[in-house]
Amino acid sequence: MPRLFSVLLPAATLCCALAGAAHAQSPADVKYRCGGIGSDESTQMREEMKSHPLSLLFAKPDGDYLADVQVSLSDTQGKPLQEWKASGPVCLVDLPPGRYKVSARSGDTSRDREVNVGATPVRLDFRF
Repeated sequence: MPRLFSVLLPAATLCCALAGAAHAQSPADVKYRCGGIGSDESTQMREEMKSHPLSLLFAKPDGDYLADVQVSLSDTQGKPLQEWKASGPVCLVDLPPGRYKVSARSGDTSRDREVNVGATPVRLDFRF
């Protein structure tokens, strides 16, 4: 019986590892927080950017911040992962490493960017 157990244990470990890998890209693993209205909150959110894998910043070409931007996050094959309306000009996004497509829309203007999220925090600026 010990020999059978030693064969089953690695198979069970592989099964659980594969299940975990599939789970790593699930929408439940994407968490975000948006804000940055007012100078104190804006300063705090911008300081926190370095602590999150992905940060998004929304502004007009002249540098004025934008809120109420519609954001969509998908994998590079187009599978939707998360969608939200940014309540402020800064969004801090926590998600597993990988390649993603970020789409942002303000009014009639849309911007799409692909991003590689890894060990170093990434910041995307969207100007509308």
